[in-house]
Amino acid sequence: MPHLCGKHRRPARLALAAGRLYALRMIIRKHPSGLVLLYALRGSVLPVIAPRLGLVLVISLGAIEVHHLAPVYFTAINPAPFTLLGLGLSIFLGFRNNACYARWWEGRQQWGALVAQSRALLRDIVTLLPGTAGLHHQMADHVTGFAQALRDELRDNARNGATRPSARLRQLAADLAAARADGTLSDILLTSFIARLDAMTGIQAACERLRNTPMPFAYSLMLHRTVWLFCLLVPFGIVGTLDWATPVLTMALAYAFFSLDALGEELEAPFNPSPNGLPLNALVRVIEIAAAEALGDEPPPPLAPAGFVLL
Repeated sequence: MPHLCGKHRRPARLALAAGRLYALRMIIRKHPSGLVLLYALRGSVLPVIAPRLGLVLVISLGAIEVHHLAPVYFTAINPAPFTLLGLGLSIFLGFRNNACYARWWEGRQQWGALVAQSRALLRDIVTLLPGTAGLHHQMADHVTGFAQALRDELRDNARNGATRPSARLRQLAADLAAARADGTLSDILLTSFIARLDAMTGIQAACERLRNTPMPFAYSLMLHRTVWLFCLLVPFGIVGTLDWATPVLTMALAYAFFSLDALGEELEAPFNPSPNGLPLNALVRVIEIAAAEALGDEPPPPLAPAGFVLL
């Protein structure tokens, strides 16, 4: 993704990231009609769970064959326990998905706060900090560089210490300290600037917490195994009643439970490269546009969805 370039000052380092694309994305589309919802695949977890559904279909057909060969073993099976297990499983999956969605939403809130803090810091740099246009461009470069470095760190693309977000904040703090040392920045304004940097540090820590602290593995593993156990056993519990209609109901149940399980895995890690991940590239571009506008430069165009996918 390209950095900002000023009208009068275009340092080479601002173009180092030109053309870089990241896999993190979000599905952006108008609410489709009911017919479109039946066959829409982009943003769906169906491609992920398709092999699982295929296995369940094979098991269902096998249950029908066994039932036809030895029907006596299935006449006494009561489907009521499977109904209770499915009800309980759906409740637990709902709780897990709510917790995972809360993580996804917190990630979006943190990046929204970063956009707000970056805009405020850029405004203060240009209007309150005495100095040359070169200094303003340098500090704006650090602001946009922080967002770019945080994106890279969350995607495990940070190359070395100089490209980490903390390094960008230290450079901003060093510029402010130099301005205070030469008397061009008052203590009151310095305190205001430091508060902005502290807020950005808090956002970085919150995003790192979301990335490094997943849902408890034992809880997710228990639900994952229970979903598999239910989907593999339910054909044998209903084949005595439904016979050849068994695969229809089994596939519907498997699709629902496998989808909830897979969707929870996607939402649990909001910065991971999945169709429903947060569009960090687009959010970084918003900050780059804000920096260009604050400096009076020509802003880059905002990122637009390509095939309903916003990077």
